[in-house]
Amino acid sequence: MKHAIFLLLLLAACGAQPAPEFLHATRVDVTQGGRQYTVYHTEKRVEVIRLGYATRGEHQDIRATMIALIPQVTGCKLLERSLQGDSGEMRGSIRC
Repeated sequence: MKHAIFLLLLLAACGAQPAPEFLHATRVDVTQGGRQYTVYHTEKRVEVIRLGYATRGEHQDIRATMIALIPQVTGCKLLERSLQGDSGEMRGSIRC
């Protein structure tokens, strides 16, 4: 019984959790192309998290979608050189 409760709590903790620098950031949940993303942003930084599973061939398109979401959600320009991460989670700097 204790193991079942622990497993349930562990599964409940899964999901879009921001990096520490985004704990007080604005959160926006977005569905694009049938896939869910969570975007956290401040005045100068942004983090995009993909929710759900992606197959091997989908990662390039997902990454492009995540990059496109940044100006749509924040209204700011992504500073491309600052971008770090992959198709699961990426962070970068923005200029508004």
